[in-house]
Amino acid sequence: MYFLLILSLKSILSSVIGSSFYNWFQGTTGGIWFQKQVDRFMAHFADKYDLELAKKDAKFRKQYPLAAERLDQLEINSHPCKELHEFDVYPELMDRIESIEEDLNVVWEVNGRQIAKHLAKKPVNK
Repeated sequence: MYFLLILSLKSILSSVIGSSFYNWFQGTTGGIWFQKQVDRFMAHFADKYDLELAKKDAKFRKQYPLAAERLDQLEINSHPCKELHEFDVYPELMDRIESIEEDLNVVWEVNGRQIAKHLAKKPVNK
């Protein structure tokens, strides 16, 4: 009975001391470097074995719930539910696209053979 009590107290104290040490250590230069190395290793490990690691997003949301809520609202508001023709600059954008297409057609008519020869020489990257 005393063995289990001592074991559990040892576990709790080790956890508290370790957590306190890491909270201090993560702000130091060595701690920042060490965390970058651990993150790099874990990313390599995840790529090598096709593992999906727990995202840092969950930790961020736990530590900063108000900031996470604000970011969610910004994401919702940054993608309005509008069709392309409902934007104010749509006519100007379409005019510019049509102008570029006309310029490309002129360039193709004038230099079509040279462009075709040049395109035939280039290897296609896949």
